[in-house]
Amino acid sequence: MLNPELAAKLRSCSYFSQKWVIYSLACLLAVCTWVYSGAISGTSTAYAFDNPDLLPAEKTTVIDLAKFLNSDQEAALAKDLEEFEQQTGWKLRVLTQFDRTPGLAVKDYWGLDNHSTLLVADPRGGNILNFSVGDDFYPLMPRVFWIELQTRYGNQFYVRDHGEDQAIIRAIESIKTCIRQGGCRVVPGLPREQWILTLVTSIAGGIVFGFAGHPRKEGQVFSWQWALIFSPLWAMLFIAFGIGPVVSRTSDWLPLFRNFAGFAIGALVAYLSPTFNRSAPSET
Repeated sequence: MLNPELAAKLRSCSYFSQKWVIYSLACLLAVCTWVYSGAISGTSTAYAFDNPDLLPAEKTTVIDLAKFLNSDQEAALAKDLEEFEQQTGWKLRVLTQFDRTPGLAVKDYWGLDNHSTLLVADPRGGNILNFSVGDDFYPLMPRVFWIELQTRYGNQFYVRDHGEDQAIIRAIESIKTCIRQGGCRVVPGLPREQWILTLVTSIAGGIVFGFAGHPRKEGQVFSWQWALIFSPLWAMLFIAFGIGPVVSRTSDWLPLFRNFAGFAIGALVAYLSPTFNRSAPSET
């Protein structure tokens, strides 16, 4: 019969041995699972970033894997980009993708170089538009142009209201317009949301101008000294933020006229409001 103390030690050793075996098996299983999943993910990654099998046999300027364009739109856009390249020498290409992408294979397929721009439309991000821009484009259209182009037409709100097809087509049209006119600092066209922002800043500039010009001396009609002191503020609101974005994006005179009118109305209301406040007690 074993000593009770010795039996307890044997049971303890047996417990720790079983625990160690179970722990080792668990680690081995985890390592095997990690290696297997890494192999699977490595295969899928290679498939995602370089899969020339997705490229069509015939040369085309548009590859619509995500089916954002209907057949007529795709054919018209492909023909238009071919003619544009023949006329100007600039190469524009369009690739739409979702769960499958040819990836780096498009570079050799299209012969992309510094004189080329690739538009990639992918809905898996917050913005569906991405651009691979050749270095020769930057002297004509700086980096801020491409950022504005992406945020204007690729944002979720524009895509929701107009669709992926219009986001692609409008972005391409903006690039073509800027190339034909010798370059752009900003994206052509003035969206309604951006014009409303310029109108608000114009009105705010007028309010500052009106308050600053209110007479502060007896017999004074307008305080030009205070208007000049506050000129950096109201000029920044009205000229830099109210007029500048309009004249740089469109030649239409109507938004400009409305901003001038907004500045004048804001200045008039701000100029007259102290008079109304001062005359109220005397009338009472």
